[in-house]
Order: sequence, then C-alpha cells, then structure tokens
Amino acid sequence: MARAPARRSTGSETVRRRPGFQFLRETVGELKRVVWPTREQTTRLTILVIIISLAVGILLGVVDLGFGRLFRILI
Repeated sequence: MARAPARRSTGSETVRRRPGFQFLRETVGELKRVVWPTREQTTRLTILVIIISLAVGILLGVVDLGFGRLFRILI
C-alpha cells in the first residue's frame, strides 16, 4: 500500500491545543465588541419591563376572575 503524501501546514490552519481556553478567549473578544447600553437606557428599559409585566399580570388576573365567575354561573 502506498502512503499518502504528508500534508504541510500552510499557516492558516489553527492549532487547537485547548479548545476550552480558545472558547473563553473568543468569548472575551466578542464581549469587548458589544455596544453596552448606558445606565439611563438600562434604567428606562427596566422600568418599562416592570410596567408591562404588571399590566399583563393585572390583565391575566381580570381574565381569570371573569372565567372563574363564568364557570360558577354555569355550574
């Protein structure tokens, strides 16, 4: 059987010795490129989420109350 010719490294191939550390290095690099919101934006959006959550909670409570009364009438 003939041996396959040896492959030479072209330099563009990455050597993966420790894939876990490479993952962490890439993650840190990506986080440096993230455009983080300002404190004002974070505060405003947090308040908005709380208000919407309360509104949805109240709406679901009213719907639940209505269905509860409807079922009591039917039973």
